Amino acid sequence: MKILITLIILIIFPNRLLIPAFISCMLKIMDKKRSIKSNAHRRVGGTTSAARSHDDATTGPRPIVPWPSTAVTKLGPSRSRVVSPEQPIELLPRLGRSHLQERVHVTTASIPSDPSAVFVGIDVSKKQLDLARSDHADHWSYPNDSTGIRRIIEAFKNLALGTIVVEATGGLERPLIDALLNASLPVALVNPGQVRHFAKALGILAKTDAVDARVLMEFARKTAPRLAVKRSKIQGELDALVTCRRQLLQVRTEQSNCGQSTVHTAARKAIHAVLKTLDKQIASLDDQIAQLIASDDDMSHHNQILQSVPGVGPVLGATLLAELLELGDTGRREISALVGVAPFNRDSGRFKGKRSIRGGRASVRHVLYMATIAAIRYNPVIKAFAARLENAGKAPKVVIVACMRKLLSILNAMIREDIPWNQLDVVKNA
Repeated sequence: MKILITLIILIIFPNRLLIPAFISCMLKIMDKKRSIKSNAHRRVGGTTSAARSHDDATTGPRPIVPWPSTAVTKLGPSRSRVVSPEQPIELLPRLGRSHLQERVHVTTASIPSDPSAVFVGIDVSKKQLDLARSDHADHWSYPNDSTGIRRIIEAFKNLALGTIVVEATGGLERPLIDALLNASLPVALVNPGQVRHFAKALGILAKTDAVDARVLMEFARKTAPRLAVKRSKIQGELDALVTCRRQLLQVRTEQSNCGQSTVHTAARKAIHAVLKTLDKQIASLDDQIAQLIASDDDMSHHNQILQSVPGVGPVLGATLLAELLELGDTGRREISALVGVAPFNRDSGRFKGKRSIRGGRASVRHVLYMATIAAIRYNPVIKAFAARLENAGKAPKVVIVACMRKLLSILNAMIREDIPWNQLDVVKNA
């Protein structure tokens, strides 16, 4: 092929000086054509091999599904992601379920069967009471004073009430709760944390007084919380005195810690004067608590039963009488959960988590802890129980919590059976 091209060139170009340039140009063109053909061949081969690989894959266990041609060009209906500032507070639509699920009720109250029952939620603030009812879409606002509370009670006279729900608000709710109980109205005092989680479960993220009142109303209708019990005047005074004593103890602990870290003489004298005043006030509160308990026959009798247990002193007795009214009226598991010493499971599938205590009334649990430390040393029943757990290899904190639960169960049984410590079978058989 090259010889034939050379002869043609000699015939066409008699001038031999132009021949080398022409030959080099022709060779470059031929090489370029060969490279284009080879690349095209590779592309065809690659496409063929890819097609074969897909064909081979279709015969295997996991076929490759071709991407639909409309996946990119045909878009679905778009929807705005901007949420309206006025978020609806109605319940979200309930989806259908393919099977029924068992639900565990954690409250003792039952949902009223009367469909005409009106449920009420009242949001409490310092200056205002916001009210929402299940039979009306609007909400009402009343001043948080005696006049506003009286107007609320008058508005409930002709209603078939189901449950009125009020959440704990640091004591601001007490006048309203007491007035509703005095009027013999069904009212429940609930935990604000549970209500907030309930609102999130409904998809309600907004938080205003009107929205909170509506959420409390839905909480009353869906969960049927336990109703509050009317307290006597002495019971309310005892609760206030015990709470004040606990707060003064916290202040004394803070000032005592400050005194240990202060090096200036003037500051130490001021802290010492504050501690002296706090000690005097705490001693005065102890005397008032003892006199108040002694003035009531039932409280005095229960206090004697509680303090007959080695390790239980006047502080734990007064705390239980003031802040654990369920003592003696519930089972050992329920009373342990109320105080917060009941272990809860944390399992999921094949995962088995460690049990731990959570929730409960921290103020009662703190005093019970100190009493248990003394009972482990001086109470023969609790001491033997702690020794058995230690021999089994239990951790020290686990032993203390188990002893707290044991001591609380014994106190609950003593109040329920109305018997002192020395008449218990567990003491006689020890």
